[in-house]
Amino acid sequence: MGLSADTIGRISKTLLGWGRDGIDESQIAEAGLDPDAARLRLTIELARQLVGFPRHLSQHVGGFVITQGPLADLVPIENAAMEDRTIIQWDKDDIDALGILKIDILALGMLTAIRKAFNLIEQHYGQGFTLATIPQDDPAVYDMLSRADSVGVFQVESRAQMTMLPRLKPKTFYDLVIEVAIVRPGPIQGDMVHPYLRRRNGEEQVSYPSRALEQVLGKTLGVPLFQEQAMKIAIVAGGFTPSEADQLRRAMATFRKVGTIGLFQRKLIDGMVANGYSQAFAENCFRQIEGFGEYGFPESHAASFALLVYVSAWLKCHYPAVFAASLLNSQPMGFYAPAQLVRDAKDHRVEIRPIDVNHSDWDNTLEPIARSTALRLGFRQIKGAREADMARLVANRADGYFDLRDTWARASLTLPVLELLARADAFGSIGLNRRQAHWAIKGLGDKPLPLFEFGDAGANEGGNLPPVESGQEPDVLLPSQTIGEHVVQDYRETSLTLRQHPLALLRPQLKPLWSASA
Repeated sequence: MGLSADTIGRISKTLLGWGRDGIDESQIAEAGLDPDAARLRLTIELARQLVGFPRHLSQHVGGFVITQGPLADLVPIENAAMEDRTIIQWDKDDIDALGILKIDILALGMLTAIRKAFNLIEQHYGQGFTLATIPQDDPAVYDMLSRADSVGVFQVESRAQMTMLPRLKPKTFYDLVIEVAIVRPGPIQGDMVHPYLRRRNGEEQVSYPSRALEQVLGKTLGVPLFQEQAMKIAIVAGGFTPSEADQLRRAMATFRKVGTIGLFQRKLIDGMVANGYSQAFAENCFRQIEGFGEYGFPESHAASFALLVYVSAWLKCHYPAVFAASLLNSQPMGFYAPAQLVRDAKDHRVEIRPIDVNHSDWDNTLEPIARSTALRLGFRQIKGAREADMARLVANRADGYFDLRDTWARASLTLPVLELLARADAFGSIGLNRRQAHWAIKGLGDKPLPLFEFGDAGANEGGNLPPVESGQEPDVLLPSQTIGEHVVQDYRETSLTLRQHPLALLRPQLKPLWSASA
């Protein structure tokens, strides 16, 4: 539009948003600009036309559509950012309008982690589990969740969920269904959270305006928490037909444009009043249901998620090393970075062992110790590491590498890959820290040709070949790295450290500041 950068910046900083009718011109004037200027007026008009359009392309990682014939005959298909993935150019509303079957698979990251956890348990403990055979109603699991000890646990690992868990104190599976559904923008904006907690804790009497609504809201103590309940309220109390209730459900669907549900306000309130409910109660019901316009869960959805909450919590409770390894091997996923997952595992008495050329695999693995297992970090934690290089390193390891030159020769790794391993401090088992390993790599020089790879042993029997230089470097006393330097480089290369927490190094400087402020 030819507007200057400072003009665009002034407009964007002044406008906090726009309503259904578009941009408010008074806000433009408050920014010191003339909304009647021809170019600016045209910009505003075009911007108004864009209100309500999608802001960005949102791809469902586990969504797919099924058609009778080739999908490409019906809709344009394009490559996604991820290799071997494609997306269609129509959105879910277009697909629904055409009656094409769409299926969304949720929680793929946690399902992957659980599958890997089951495999590790079978491999190291000889026990086979599935989602259906995990022991149910384990008090230890619910006690752990009631303490908000839920780092890494599906759906209940956020700060908001950790705040809610000690208040809700789940004791049964259905409590987890409630927990999943209640910490959502919909129930929060509909003022459902506090009434439910008060009633659950006996601080508020549970009452129902009619026996019909008691049947609808009995499981949730008179507070609507699920989309199905909102639909049943509309049918039982508001006089909606099932078809109209389904339209209400669609208006409450996830991520819909806010404001659509307002179309049903008068019909619902008038219907409830006509059926003998008070005006105040009807309006309060609508406000609660309106909260689902932002984000409301169907009960079946919450129950499916609650199963994964319980299973992941059970794994964390009884197999913390397995749980940590499976989460790390399924990254990127979840709410926490690898450093936080490792720290939490250490807090649960899991022994964490460093990345090492003689012991690590690509994935994080388990190593047996007395009556338990330790977690060995894998090469996948190293930034920039390639699985093919590390597979070659593991395949040629045999009984172990005894020095860096042996590692170089047998694994056929390039010098940059060796330097990557050195930066990750992966040569501990052969007696080299990262600085010593770097020095040794610099002394390797060019890799010898195959004829001379094993030095002069047996190659010079006829006396026709010159002796081959061994390449041995004299011992050099290198200055040691400080613990702070190690910690910084650990985070730089692997995003975590098994040494001290960074703040522990600053504690001597922070204590005087803390004392002064206190």
